[in-house]
Amino acid sequence: MRVELSDINAAQRVIAGLADATPMILSPYMSAAAGQPFYYKCEMMQPIGAFKLRGAMNAVANLPKGTRGVTCCSTGNHGRGVAYAAAKAGVRAVICMSELVPEAKVEGIRALGAEVRIIGRSQDEAQVEVLRLVAEEGLVEISPFDDGYVIAGQGTIGIEMLETVPELEAIYVPLSGGGLAAGVATAAKALKPDIKIYGISMERGAAMYESLRAGSPLEVEEVPSLADSLGGGIGLENQLSFAACKELLDDVLLVTEDEIYHAMQVLFYEDRLIAEGACVVAIAAMLAGKLPKPAGPVATILTGRNADMKQSARIYAGQSVQLGEREIKGRPYGT
Repeated sequence: MRVELSDINAAQRVIAGLADATPMILSPYMSAAAGQPFYYKCEMMQPIGAFKLRGAMNAVANLPKGTRGVTCCSTGNHGRGVAYAAAKAGVRAVICMSELVPEAKVEGIRALGAEVRIIGRSQDEAQVEVLRLVAEEGLVEISPFDDGYVIAGQGTIGIEMLETVPELEAIYVPLSGGGLAAGVATAAKALKPDIKIYGISMERGAAMYESLRAGSPLEVEEVPSLADSLGGGIGLENQLSFAACKELLDDVLLVTEDEIYHAMQVLFYEDRLIAEGACVVAIAAMLAGKLPKPAGPVATILTGRNADMKQSARIYAGQSVQLGEREIKGRPYGT
């Protein structure tokens, strides 16, 4: 199933009044840095604190009749979306995650009534339990990125962005498994073929970036990152998001942990916004000079607010942060 604009329009009708119409705001600081208007699509304002609700609501609404339950592998926000949508529909949900997922995200999913399984040190290991649940217990898998209904749901963001600012020259999309990028790029390029779509990820463990370079899906080692939501593989049997990203993304860029650290401070001190490290990769790339200077308005998506607040507080205070065996040296903002 190749996702088309008609599928995204159908998803709009499903999520209307439930997971749509988040605000899009102008950042004066980033506009000055970019030399053009720079907008944030504020998906962290969703009821679950993340854009993932769109795709999850659409997927659950389109479950086969008689579904016994749903399951998924998640770095946190997709699991939260599936748990929320399943609870609304009265459907059992089992969310499988690795040990690298922050505890705050795990507890957020449990609070929504879903069962949580912590399996191994990677999303690939957690995915094994998902496949067992499908094979042995008859649950339906809702992939966080390689599901047509999920991609269509995420694509509604692209429509809303262009409805709000039709003159957008480029959209900068945080890139993980590619569901968000595939949906937004499909919608945006159908509505405005000359718009540029850039995928941006963290420097270490960027599965889609490495897969696109190799020409086929790859497994990558997962390591702790300030952009933890962008971790995880894309699935060696990827059917949808890899092909869409390969076809529709104009470029894919990487940012360092130090650049993410600084961008989180910028979002907090300059825009008075709190969001996950994954949200600020476009800010990091623009400030580091890794993105082409735009000739017109641009925008990025603040994908979620479900951050580890103890870690975030250290960053805002300019203190050092430990990521596994690696230390990110502290730097007070403005110094």
